[in-house]
Amino acid sequence: MDTRRCVVRGRVQGVGFRWFVTRSAEDLGVRGTVRNRADGAVEMVLQADAEALEAMIDRVRRGPPGSRVQEVECEPVEEESRYARFEVVR
Repeated sequence: MDTRRCVVRGRVQGVGFRWFVTRSAEDLGVRGTVRNRADGAVEMVLQADAEALEAMIDRVRRGPPGSRVQEVECEPVEEESRYARFEVVR
């Protein structure tokens, strides 16, 4: 199980982006969290096997209709806890 923290920049708030991320995570079996940041970006913690993570990041790069993803920065993180599901956090 790998864990990555990703920050997505562009037009990603107010366009259903967190809903899109949550739905994609559920489809792919990815666990973790997604939240809006004060700077207008969206931050995710994604936990899954490598194949599911890559598929998830590919979906995030495309984004939902109405969004305009300009940048996706992901980094591996050492995460000891395991997420039970995927959820939106504030």
